Amino acid sequence: MHALTLASFLFFTGLVAFITWRLTRRDDHSSTSGYFLAGRTLTFPLIAGSLLMTNLSTEQMVGLNGAAFADGLSVMAWEVVAVIALVALALFFLPRFLKSGIATLPQLLEIRFDRGTQLICNIIFLIAYAVILLPIILYSGAMGLQGMLDLEGLTGIQSPTVLLWLTVWVVGIIGSIYALFGGLRTVAVSDTLNGVGLLIGGFVIVYFGLQAVSDGSGVLEGWNILKESDPEKLNSIGGAEQQVPFFTLFTGVFLINVFYWTTNQQIIQRTFAARTLAEGQKGVLLTGFLKLLGPLYLVLPGIIAYHLYADQGVRADEAYGQLVFNVLPPYLTGFFAAVMVGAILSSFNSALNSTTTIFSLGIYKGVLKKDASEEQVVKSGKVFGWIMAAVTMTIAPLLAGQESLFGYLQKMNAIYFIPILAVVVVGLLTRWVPPMAAKIALVGGCLLIAAGYFVPPFDKLPVIMHEFHFVALVFVLLVAMMLLIGRLRPRESAWVHEDVQAVDLTPWKGAVPVGVVLVLLVVIIYAVFADF
Repeated sequence: MHALTLASFLFFTGLVAFITWRLTRRDDHSSTSGYFLAGRTLTFPLIAGSLLMTNLSTEQMVGLNGAAFADGLSVMAWEVVAVIALVALALFFLPRFLKSGIATLPQLLEIRFDRGTQLICNIIFLIAYAVILLPIILYSGAMGLQGMLDLEGLTGIQSPTVLLWLTVWVVGIIGSIYALFGGLRTVAVSDTLNGVGLLIGGFVIVYFGLQAVSDGSGVLEGWNILKESDPEKLNSIGGAEQQVPFFTLFTGVFLINVFYWTTNQQIIQRTFAARTLAEGQKGVLLTGFLKLLGPLYLVLPGIIAYHLYADQGVRADEAYGQLVFNVLPPYLTGFFAAVMVGAILSSFNSALNSTTTIFSLGIYKGVLKKDASEEQVVKSGKVFGWIMAAVTMTIAPLLAGQESLFGYLQKMNAIYFIPILAVVVVGLLTRWVPPMAAKIALVGGCLLIAAGYFVPPFDKLPVIMHEFHFVALVFVLLVAMMLLIGRLRPRESAWVHEDVQAVDLTPWKGAVPVGVVLVLLVVIIYAVFADF
């Protein structure tokens, strides 16, 4: 069994690497546009595939299905509400981003406010990615891979600590090679290939899982058994005691989704590389459609696992792995493990690529060496990327023993998600708000949310009003503060958003109709499964 699992794993992993090399071996990796923005050549299938795979990793596959094991269908909010955020990206944010010709979000803040605002945002992103995002991706990926491939049995390494360090460094080095030698287009191509595999693998697990529920009587019979035996798990409306209460969909959950899909450098960098606005909009909206399918492979397996294993003392975060182990044949287990590695690598190399982009263009070119050549900027990104990768691979194993990495990630992300989103929204919607307001919002917002999490007596607020309502309140306060400063101490002259002619800004004719349809589908999905 081990040999067959390992063979299928190595075959699929090698196939993705070979195809990616064949498609990108002649790309421009020496210029900043070619390396960081794929020469602005990405078409909608690559954008959609890369967006989807950058979003998906083991902390989602394992964590979200684990949340569904505990709370049921209501946790689908992280997938379904994201569709509304993607519509907002396609129709509002992306035209303005491409109009500015930016490679990083902080560059937009320099255009709208000043270089000091850009520098603050650069530093926030770099610290957040280095300390929070990258280590968690590597650690959760290594743990998931260990169980799925039974690496202890395959390698004979008995020490969990040694095996964890080894797995983290192997995965980290492979991801770094993709990101630092290949640039953004290599990341996007490998993401797309792995995305196809992930969708196939995710649906195969649902198929075999429902077959297991019905003892081989068929998928529809398995679904009917779930509806009859566990109806409370199929309710889209989250209760007050659950992780995603229904009314938080309109406050913090919505805002976190909007930041993640519209202003998170790790995600939106591939939309900056769109060949045209129309291609970018198609890619973003296709991602929205694919996110509607997300609950099928990110939530339903957790509910299936609850039905099968709830009386066996299985922990929520172990449920998805146990389902995969039990229902898939060995050759498919190896295939799915390869897909999971692709998901890990995708999130890791995308975040690392975004980190090097922010450093090279924002810190190195913007502060340290303003007269740097194209080659020097790209080289600085590669050197910094290897340093960041080494630091991250060192930190990741130290996370062992954390109770809930998924919850920790969401909580820590909100510290910088909310202030950056507030500054971007106010910056794009107003013309007179000055740089001082943006700087106060960025620094003050991060400190305010951190105080609400960790500093008594302020840490009582997220408990009293729910954490997601709390961060929404902070967002409103930051927006109000910026507007007030803009009224009392406005800019000397109104900001004018100039078109730098980076790409063709002709919008896709189907963007608005498709966006409306996607939003309606979100409402319909909630209505069909709602039980108040």
